[in-house]
Amino acid sequence: MDLATLKALKPTEYSEAADGYRSTSDMASAAKDRIENQIVVAMRNSLKGEAATAAIKELGELGKNFHYIQVECGLVSTALEAFSYEVGAAKRRLDAALDGAQAANLTVNADGSITYPAGGEKGEDGKIPDGGTVGGLTEGTAAAIGRQSANVDPNPNHRLAQDYADQIAAALKEATEADEKWAPKLLALKADDDLTVSDGDWSDASSDTKGVAEAGKKYFDSLPQPPKDGTPESNAEWWTGLNAEEQAAWVSMRPDAIGAMDGLPATARDEANRIVLEETRAKMRMELNSIPKPPANEWTWITAGGYPSKVHTDEWMDWHREYGDRSEQLKQHLKGMQYIQDRFDRTGEGGLPEAYLLGFDPVGLDDGKIIMANGNPDVADHVAVYVPGTHAGLEKIGENDTHGDLGRGETLWAESSKLAPGQKVSTITWLDYDAPDSIVPEASSGSRAEEGGPRLYDFLQGSRAAHEEATGTTAHTTVLGHSYGSTVVGASAQSGSWQDPEAVDDYMFAGSPGVQADHAADFGVGANHVWAMGGPGDDQLVRQGGRLMGLGDNLTIPTDESFGGNVMKSDSDGHSGFWDTNGHEASISLENQARVITGRYGDVVLDD
Repeated sequence: MDLATLKALKPTEYSEAADGYRSTSDMASAAKDRIENQIVVAMRNSLKGEAATAAIKELGELGKNFHYIQVECGLVSTALEAFSYEVGAAKRRLDAALDGAQAANLTVNADGSITYPAGGEKGEDGKIPDGGTVGGLTEGTAAAIGRQSANVDPNPNHRLAQDYADQIAAALKEATEADEKWAPKLLALKADDDLTVSDGDWSDASSDTKGVAEAGKKYFDSLPQPPKDGTPESNAEWWTGLNAEEQAAWVSMRPDAIGAMDGLPATARDEANRIVLEETRAKMRMELNSIPKPPANEWTWITAGGYPSKVHTDEWMDWHREYGDRSEQLKQHLKGMQYIQDRFDRTGEGGLPEAYLLGFDPVGLDDGKIIMANGNPDVADHVAVYVPGTHAGLEKIGENDTHGDLGRGETLWAESSKLAPGQKVSTITWLDYDAPDSIVPEASSGSRAEEGGPRLYDFLQGSRAAHEEATGTTAHTTVLGHSYGSTVVGASAQSGSWQDPEAVDDYMFAGSPGVQADHAADFGVGANHVWAMGGPGDDQLVRQGGRLMGLGDNLTIPTDESFGGNVMKSDSDGHSGFWDTNGHEASISLENQARVITGRYGDVVLDD
């Protein structure tokens, strides 16, 4: 970049362009939300037939297009802000050098060199040292020689001229490097000229994000950084202290970090996690599609010991050894992500509110991580956090419709909303711990609960902080643990202090094998705000097995009378039936849970 160009450059114009792209990103986000949460919902609830189904499908694709526009425009905005920041620093450096040179009566030439006048004391020949012209030097031997020459020259103007010329050269070099770095990055932020947002487009968006983050490190480092090892409260304070530009930059460049940060608003975490979801799903689908199909001749017959046996062919075994495990992993990850998409698509069915993806990692903690809310917990009057138990995982999170862990959250939302007309309810399925994959040995130890409990504690504190920031008040919050999930809840309560619940009003346990405590009063909310229910058959086996394995202190489980909590009446037929309905009517088990969630304690039916 030459001197004239940098002198004429107005970095604020790039910042203004960034504002325009950010506004476009916001408009695309609003359009996506309107399509997915209003238009499609209204059509799904009022229109039936093939034409309606086709129209809803097309609108769904349009919503995805707007989401892609939102993400890409956000990246363009951040890239422009980063370029404006870098070239702005170079421009300020140049302006300071030009002002200094002018004040020193030096002449700056078009090529950045500086002409200085004669000056200094007369020499032995009676002459004042001559003036001259110097060019800017920024590095290497030539720069060292130039500076040494200026220092020994009896004309002080020479030294001033060399200093200012070097500053000008450094500014031009800095601006040129920024221009050469950002020009290809900005050109790369261009979508295909079609109306289809493909897996390739989302994979490119992921690469674009990394490219912008790497190139924009100077700008990114200049932003207010989150507190190191921050508490949910300090995270919330940091986020609210950012302006709109800074918040957008963080979401664009570090969606994985923002989506996982406790204390931030549900809307910000949801936006960030949806970016991670789309980009991850696209990359995994592309990888799966790149794996060769297994040979068609999977089986063959051999004779062993005089008897025919069916075995895999050598060709199929070769394929399986090279690709089989990875292919199955990708299929399971994608299955879990489809469950999340299915939940997004169910918005509006039976009045189901918008979903918020508050946590997502398809491969973390062995079985994947997902935190999904029905309704915005930041503005809800009642919030319930459901923690699933043994065998929970991303690839199973939505199976069997309402019987899966996501479905249980939806069922709790629907029943609780009936009992709280005029109030807002949010139910959250929280799976951010490594759930046991077997009863023995994994679920027979409290180690997984002790590892995951602190994360649940932080999530709950973060939910409270975000709610207070949004409304100035706190929500009535219930934490519900099922099976081994109740052990995690117990470990969570211990992570803070048994007497310092802060973010929890009621604890509720279904089919609990033990909560690492022997008294309801230990939870700090009062024994009258600790609730438990059990069932027959396999639920008895789980609860009594947990007692014997020591998941509860002193062989105590929450349904024991000695525990001191409220034992609710249950009509579940076993360990997994606490959320069943009798036709269109809620079961007693489900009604009791909804009564606690909505604070209707007097209506809870206790066990005889």
